[in-house]
Amino acid sequence: MTTDSSQVTAHNSKTKSSNIKDRSYNFSLEIIKFVNGFPEKQVFKVIGNQLLRSATSIGANLIEAKASGSKKEFIRYYQISLKSGDESQYWLSLLKDSYKNLSPRCDVLMGELKEICRMLASSIITLKR
Repeated sequence: MTTDSSQVTAHNSKTKSSNIKDRSYNFSLEIIKFVNGFPEKQVFKVIGNQLLRSATSIGANLIEAKASGSKKEFIRYYQISLKSGDESQYWLSLLKDSYKNLSPRCDVLMGELKEICRMLASSIITLKR
């Protein structure tokens, strides 16, 4: 692990945005740094790959939503982003509970991820009205 949780917290408090696309992009960057710091063990490769895919998918699907042809399709991409967020929570929880030394960093990342998921859920509810 290359960055401690206090550095991540300080970084995030300076860069927090109310824009879901910005938040998800910055979250993806933090996940990339986190996964790049994993030891070269098979379990970290597998979980790291899954976490990287699901976490970066959040923002990617928000970008896809911009190109959607209908409101229904737009909402669907937001729903996919939320599902990717839920999956990312699973992988972070698994890492936290399996490797206690990763717990502080997982807690920080999980906190930001939960905020992003709340923003997505709120957007979906608003869009469906």
